Order: sequence, then C-alpha cells, then structure tokens
Amino acid sequence: MNMVVTIVFFILIFSVVVISHEFGHFLLAKANGIHVVEFSVGMGPTLFSYQRKETKYSLRLLPIGGACMFEGEDGVNTKEGELSPGAFPNAPVWGRISTVAAGPIFNFFLAIIIALIMVQFMSINDTTLSEVSEGSPAKEAGLQAGDRILSIDGEKMCIGSDITLFTVTTKGGMVEVKYERDGQKYTTELTPLYDEQEGRYLMGVALGEQVDVRGFDNLRYAWYEMRYFTKATFKSLGMLIGGRVGRKDVAGPVGIAVNVVGKTYEATKEYGWLTVLLNMLNITLMLTVNLGILNLLPLPALDGGRLVFLLLEVVRGKPVPPEKEGMVHLAGLVFFMALMVFVFFNDLVNIFG
Repeated sequence: MNMVVTIVFFILIFSVVVISHEFGHFLLAKANGIHVVEFSVGMGPTLFSYQRKETKYSLRLLPIGGACMFEGEDGVNTKEGELSPGAFPNAPVWGRISTVAAGPIFNFFLAIIIALIMVQFMSINDTTLSEVSEGSPAKEAGLQAGDRILSIDGEKMCIGSDITLFTVTTKGGMVEVKYERDGQKYTTELTPLYDEQEGRYLMGVALGEQVDVRGFDNLRYAWYEMRYFTKATFKSLGMLIGGRVGRKDVAGPVGIAVNVVGKTYEATKEYGWLTVLLNMLNITLMLTVNLGILNLLPLPALDGGRLVFLLLEVVRGKPVPPEKEGMVHLAGLVFFMALMVFVFFNDLVNIFG
C-alpha cells in the first residue's frame, strides 16, 4: 500500500512539474503565432488524442511528463517537407526566444505559487538562535541564544534553512558572521568544525524560533523559500562540478521516488494528511526550481542551449544553419539519454546495493 501511495505521489509531482514547463512553451508559442503540432501529457504510446485547429492534444501511456512540439523545430514536424508560415523557424527571433524561455520561467511561476500555499499552513524557522552549545565555535565567538543571524561570509540569511545550507555546502575555514542582538548589529568571526556523523560543518547553534506568516509577509517568505531552493540548486551543481558529490548523492526519477517521496511519506504519514501534503509540496517546489535552472544551462538539447543559438542569431543578424544546430542538439540528446541510463542504474544500485 505504501509503495502504491509513493508511486501516485511521485507521478503527480513529476507530472505537475513537467507539464507546467511544457505549458509555458505552449502558451507563448500560441501568443507568438507558432504552430504547435502536438501538446501531450505523458510519454510513450498514445492512449487518446483529439485535433483542435492545428494542434493535436494527446494523452500517452506513461503518466510521467509531457511534451510541446513545434512545426519545423530542429527540422522535424514539417508539413510534407515544407514549412508553413506558422513554423517555429519562421517566427520572429524574439518570439522564439520568449517561447523557449517560457518553459523554465513557468517552473519558477509554479514555484512561487507552491511556496505561497505552503507558507499559509506552516511556520517558518527564523534565523534566531534558540541555543548555543558550550565550547562550540559560536560560543567562543560570542554568539548567544536570542541572537538573529543576518549574514555569513556576506551571504544573507533569510530563513533557518539558509544557515543549514551554508553548513552543508561550505568548504570550511573562518567565516564572518553578522548578527543582531537587542536591536544592535554586531560582527564576529568563527571557524565551523566538521562533524563526521553529520557530514557537514557545524557552528554549534540550534534554530528554534518559528515565524507564523501573515498578510503581506506571505509573499516575502514565499520568495525566501524559492530563493533557498534556487541557492541549493546552484550550490549543488558547484559541488558536483568540484567533485564534492559522490555517485551515491546523485538521484534520478527512481531514486527520487523511493528515497525522497517514499521516505518523506513514511516519516510524515503519522502526523496527518496536511503534513504529508505540505511535505509533498515542498518536494514539488524543489523539483520545479531544479528543472527551471537546469533547463537554462547553456547545453545542447536543453532550453538554455537553444537560447544560445537564438541569441547568436540576434548578434549575427541571421540564424545558424538549421542542419548544424539540429546536429548539435541531437548530440546533446544522445548524451542526456546515455546519462539517464546511467542515472537509472545508479538509482538501482543505491536502492538495492
């Protein structure tokens, strides 16, 4: 039963994130007069479809993700070998740029909507310290319970999660801490200590003050939540490139379903459906921000790679030959397909190994 619930939650989360991305492409394509050949929900063989004007809307067998396909994109989806006036290459360059960029942008729209819903029902950890351990770096630096951390090494701390993220991603060494006490601002320095059991650097502080968000603060704290996941994504990419993330730390769809969605459900179900729902929304927020950022990376086959070619067209005054761009994106697609195979087997090894 628990596995069934896990699969249902994963399908819902993944579908919402991907379909919102594709819906962004769809809306801006329609707004720019670009011919959308097909808008599909799911992947694999078609279960049901219907034609409305120039677009086919289809439901596919595998209930994961979706796609928005334009006429003439990468030389495919053409009409009898010829491009109509509404084909993607025939649209104005800024119309194509906005259409491509709309996918990731809609992921961020989804993120802020989810964050706004979440802050309505949950308390947010402030950066105020509830406890400072004796003999800890924080204690030796003069920090006390009740102090509110403002920044660490120049990085603004808005919510308690920001402090936790810093301790997970820092490389160690002395850091500058700015804090507020009784309305006055102070600056101190400390050197976090690495904890083998925790697998991160610790300052010796605990966060306990909960902020109940009301009124216009909802938007501010929703922004803080989205900002946190944006920082976490960039810092995780930095750690991956820097070799600080191992194979066991990398997860694909199977790993997310089992190790994130499944374990979160198991840990929260005893606290009631609202707690489960809020945690699933939190996972959705994390994934939609991840998808938005990763798709903006300037890599072939991703939206960011397509934007690079479109911006080159703006600079050059003429497009890159479609066959050359198509070959680059095809190479990128092959690479990412191979990467997905590796990630899939990596998930299986991490789960059953």
